[in-house]
Amino acid sequence: LKREALLNETVAAGYIERHWPPAFKESGAWPLSTLRQSFLNGSLTRLVDPDKALREKIVDFVAKGEFGLASGEKPDGSFERVWFEEPVSRDEVTFEAGLFLLTKAKAKALKAASHLDPTVVNPPPVAATPPPSVIPPQPDLPSAEGPKTVRLHGSVPPELWNRLGTKIIPKVKAKGEVEIRLELIATVPAESVAALKEELHEILQELVLTEKMHVL
Repeated sequence: LKREALLNETVAAGYIERHWPPAFKESGAWPLSTLRQSFLNGSLTRLVDPDKALREKIVDFVAKGEFGLASGEKPDGSFERVWFEEPVSRDEVTFEAGLFLLTKAKAKALKAASHLDPTVVNPPPVAATPPPSVIPPQPDLPSAEGPKTVRLHGSVPPELWNRLGTKIIPKVKAKGEVEIRLELIATVPAESVAALKEELHEILQELVLTEKMHVL
């Protein structure tokens, strides 16, 4: 397969440019989940390890300015965060909904727009750190009170679900006991509700969670 170029270790920027899907040409943004799937279903050349190869090459593409990377798509077509001609961590490159590979032209346009309106691609800057106090720091004293409860709540974008589990849960578990309560709200067509509930019941049975979780 390798001799016939049907199986490769890596992929070049030019190959991706030549095979950019017509459906994403106008937007200039190719979802990473769809990009990865194209290397798995035979639409594009097959890779020995697609996840590893794409993650490493996307980091390289972005740093060299061959492509851009974006997350947090907004209704007007802009993004909350854009990387282009700059280092990007491999941890940022995930193949979940909400992450996009950008053409060079699209990334340049978004970066240019950010100079006029920084909120187009980046969140507001963090306030500057105040100057150090002239009062010498006091040593921490052991608290005489008992354990306290720390609660974390709010909505999380789908593209951050995995990172939330790998970064936050180990951090709080190392400090004490952790209890996680799940509330998942899905909006689906009325005709799909019954089938979805049945599938969710089967999954809970497989995970032995029917006594702790309920489908409403």
